[in-house]
Amino acid sequence: MMDSIKYKSYTNHNYKKISQIISFLSEEELFVIDVVSSVLPFKVDNYVIDELIDWDNYKTDPIFILTFPQKEMLETEHYNIMAELFRNGADKNEIKEASNKIRHELNPAPAGQADNVPEVNGIKLPGVQHKYRETMLFFPQQGQTCHAYCTFCFRWPQFTQMDEAKFAMKEIESVIEYLKQHTEITDFLFTGGDPMVMKTKVFKAYIDAILEADIPHLKTIRIGTKSLAYWPYRYTHDDDAEDLIDLIKKVIDNGIHVSFMAHFNHYAELKTDAVKKAIKVIQSTGAIIRTQSPVMRNINADADIWARMWREQVDLGLIPYYMFLARDTGAQHYFSVPLVEAWDIFREAYKKVSGIVRTVKGPSMSSNPGKIQVLGVVEIKGEKYLTLEFVQGRNPDWVGKPFFAKYDDKAIWIDELQPALGEEEFFFEEYLNRDFGDVDELLNEIEFDTEETEEETVNILSSNNTKNIK
Repeated sequence: MMDSIKYKSYTNHNYKKISQIISFLSEEELFVIDVVSSVLPFKVDNYVIDELIDWDNYKTDPIFILTFPQKEMLETEHYNIMAELFRNGADKNEIKEASNKIRHELNPAPAGQADNVPEVNGIKLPGVQHKYRETMLFFPQQGQTCHAYCTFCFRWPQFTQMDEAKFAMKEIESVIEYLKQHTEITDFLFTGGDPMVMKTKVFKAYIDAILEADIPHLKTIRIGTKSLAYWPYRYTHDDDAEDLIDLIKKVIDNGIHVSFMAHFNHYAELKTDAVKKAIKVIQSTGAIIRTQSPVMRNINADADIWARMWREQVDLGLIPYYMFLARDTGAQHYFSVPLVEAWDIFREAYKKVSGIVRTVKGPSMSSNPGKIQVLGVVEIKGEKYLTLEFVQGRNPDWVGKPFFAKYDDKAIWIDELQPALGEEEFFFEEYLNRDFGDVDELLNEIEFDTEETEEETVNILSSNNTKNIK
């Protein structure tokens, strides 16, 4: 294994120590970062700073915008409230109180995430979500941060002081018991935050518990991660990188498929030797890397960017998986692309690539009822309609069924669309409006086919302590 490269993170507490920040940004730009980061989480690392951002053109650089807060990421009213507090020298408690009030107005738990928390034997599992039949999400407590934060992140409350909005747990026995009881689950998704911030010893404790449980219906372990883009040295240079690679091999040797669900938002994240080496190391285990990203104004809302990104991903042996739409939370107003425009971008990019690249689905909304793909615009007897389809649904019966909405070139989310062809509501709304007691009750209605601060971050990345995993 190569010599270790030291990870260094920067937040709103110490980012002014970054040499490029001192060299390039004005006092007003620093003030903006201070104000916006008091509401929306901000963290960046030395790899992003030194190897990804084009500092000569930082104002329009997609990676700079992807990681550093911009003034327009807060609504004008919210920005002015916070800016006034900063100018008046408000204390930390005043700023915290105002920030949390604004945060609660930003839909901190989009797509009904709180409704997805199941229970087992009468015990709630706050670190688990089970929304789609085959897939269970697990939020390990030690993985509820990232190497750097995306400014569009839809799970931004995980990184704030809004404890009531967080999903996380460390007890694995109850998770495994739930998994055993629900034989319809084939895919176990480690998510966060980013589970790859965990030291290998911590991650191994979870993996070993799953393997020892010997669950025959578990076919795939997925790892949702941005680490390839933000800290590829996790797989090549970290002091436990080799152990991590061996652990992945162990899972595969036990007959379980491993799929990295890698977040790449721009082809600029694919350019370094570091990420290319990390990809090869992961692929050497037999694991597959699938890629996904939202389409976002100011970052990648351009067909040429997407076509180039998909082609370069395939050249590296990656599988393009999803183009999403920016979720209805946080700074959605800054990043959002209308559904019709997103479809145009997807279609134009799709036309520019070969069939090998066309594994990607999109554009897709991860909404409360499920993942809804915009299939396109059709014209029937002189009237335009949006055609949509469930890629995933709370009820698996919905999957693959096209449906229509009235044409609206301004709508950015499903709740802004109106049913078409004389219908009063979309076909799935009656089901969603039913009064289910909890997620298990909802799932039982479905017919299954089968029976932070920087210090906290450094602690997670450097800890070798696994005693908290029960």
